[in-house]
Amino acid sequence: MQNFSKSVVAVIMGGGAGSRLYPLTASRSKPAVPIAGKYRLVDIPISNCMNSTINRMFVLTQFNSASLNKHIKNTYHFSAFSTGFVDILAAEQTPDNPGWFQGTADAVRQSLRHISTLDYEYILILSGDQLYQMDFAKMLQVHIDTGTDISIATIPVNESDAPEFGIMKTNEENIITSFIEKPSKDILNEWASDTGAEMIRLGKPYLASMGIYVFNKKVLNELLKDKHPEATDFGKEIIPNSIVEYKVSSYQYNGYWTDIGNIHSFFEANLELTADIPLFNLFDNNKTIYTRARMLPPAKISGTTLEKTVIAEGSIIHASRLEHCVVGIRSRIGHGTTINSSYIMGNDYYETLDHMAEHRKNNTPLMGIGERCYIKDAIIDKNCHIGNDVRINGGKHLENTDTELYSIKEGIVVIKKGAVLHNGFVI
Repeated sequence: MQNFSKSVVAVIMGGGAGSRLYPLTASRSKPAVPIAGKYRLVDIPISNCMNSTINRMFVLTQFNSASLNKHIKNTYHFSAFSTGFVDILAAEQTPDNPGWFQGTADAVRQSLRHISTLDYEYILILSGDQLYQMDFAKMLQVHIDTGTDISIATIPVNESDAPEFGIMKTNEENIITSFIEKPSKDILNEWASDTGAEMIRLGKPYLASMGIYVFNKKVLNELLKDKHPEATDFGKEIIPNSIVEYKVSSYQYNGYWTDIGNIHSFFEANLELTADIPLFNLFDNNKTIYTRARMLPPAKISGTTLEKTVIAEGSIIHASRLEHCVVGIRSRIGHGTTINSSYIMGNDYYETLDHMAEHRKNNTPLMGIGERCYIKDAIIDKNCHIGNDVRINGGKHLENTDTELYSIKEGIVVIKKGAVLHNGFVI
């Protein structure tokens, strides 16, 4: 495999306000949202880059970026003998541009003054809120071998998913001939492509953009600075215009990929990790997912029946039963508690014995989940204090709502970060 450490720079988009992932994004950006009990979403594109010999990365941030900045600063340190780095590029006001990032293309345009100080030939643009394991080196090699100006990673999707994406049509040489953003179902038949016998058999004849792009350096500069200086978005403006002006190719990816766009997709993606052979494989020697190296003790479990459950380090669990659950770092779960189909994010720190004594004195629940609780179809954000005999019974019978302590979206109950649910609380 060719080493791309000196010819490629990766730019990871920090995303907008992330309103569809609220309340998980109330105090953090989308890429900083915890996944799989111990990682952050931004760890996925960074790890994919590192596994693909790409070690120069910029993360573009704007909204609620403090926790993301802290995570990257504490996690990604390269050797003094390496040229590798993961740097934050925050939106900044300058004399010639007093505005914030207006979209993906505008964010990259404003950041080029910093990126252009490096020596590189290709720029890889990634989203910070997707779950997948992809070898970008293969995509880059095809990009180079075919003499392409712009490569777009695409994934075959079915009829029900296609209206949520930008859909492309290609010719026999995988060159993109036309593009439409979020087509309506009544015109979908016109947008079917040859995605291969296996994908067509699975009912996936539509090529959807994954929001992953490779640009030649010169082409990106021409598009953003000279030809379309007012364009703000890659998917809606830059890519459709490029198809006419440049050689734009599709790189079809057939592996697991999901866009963490809303609470339901986030919830499903996390719980899918508990399968016997999950589609997203955290146990692959060649596709390591990197994150902050915490000096935590191993999890301690006593008297608990576990079924299809992933438990992160540092947890202390006395629950009666955990089934189809993801349990995050430093989680504490009390005796007699049953949890089903839920994601417990865990805690950022351990409470001291003095703090615990103070809570008991004030009749305030300890941090973690108390005794004899029942929790189903829920996401428990970090640092929550859930008392004894609390009942959270999520499901489609619940209406969407938003309160000070929790939100309900599509039957999934999300307990907000740091919420305190006293003994006997019922949802």
